[in-house]
Amino acid sequence: MREEVRDIERLSHILQAINVLVNYKDTHTLHDAESDPVVYYGLVKHVEIIGEAVYKLTFDFRNNHPVVNWDDIERMRHVLVHGYYKIRPEQLWETIVVDVPALKPIIEQLIQEEGNGSI
Repeated sequence: MREEVRDIERLSHILQAINVLVNYKDTHTLHDAESDPVVYYGLVKHVEIIGEAVYKLTFDFRNNHPVVNWDDIERMRHVLVHGYYKIRPEQLWETIVVDVPALKPIIEQLIQEEGNGSI
């Protein structure tokens, strides 16, 4: 059973993690992240947070908003948490540079709709 945290709050958690990642990738490189394990695993953690919040979204919400491939995001979270020894830095960085910024406006729109009561 899902916790009693509403979908809007989960979307807010996703957006917060996205903002951290977007801000970092705008001022750093993959090499910067690879050269500092604390920074690297901080990035991993924020991608995990996105995946965990997606995992905690209600099934109704996910099914009603197929614009996002929720399952792919959830699967990445599982790899980061359970297959941590298989993480490829280049793949993680590509997710941060390409996929996360593309997700941001969608999440912002969903938050706006949820706040207006239209979701």
